[in-house]
Amino acid sequence: QEQLVESGGGLVQRGGSLRLSCLDSEGTFSMHKMGWFRQAPGKERAFVAAIDWIGYSTYYADSVKGRFTISRDYAANTLYLEMTGLQPEDTGVYFCAAAGTDMRGLQAAPGEYPYWGQGTQVTVSS
Repeated sequence: QEQLVESGGGLVQRGGSLRLSCLDSEGTFSMHKMGWFRQAPGKERAFVAAIDWIGYSTYYADSVKGRFTISRDYAANTLYLEMTGLQPEDTGVYFCAAAGTDMRGLQAAPGEYPYWGQGTQVTVSS
């Protein structure tokens, strides 16, 4: 049974916006730091953004800073990624992930996140 389920991906034109959602269906990760990653065809999975368990601290990859916003809604057990100013290089499969409880600070390494969703495709046309 999947515990992290992403949605909200799709096809958008350059400069457009999308909001991705990640539902923690059983509320398992409410106390975990969470992150978003993306993987473009032929490339390794790359860090996008992370948020602490209380939602106060965030951390972004330089490539998305100022364009993307990570947030979480505890009542809805949902993690969000608001994406604006999308560019073709933002194309990829976007994954949400939950960190291990022992992760220090907010980390960009995928190995710090043991729990993953199945991903949602984002395609930005030029």
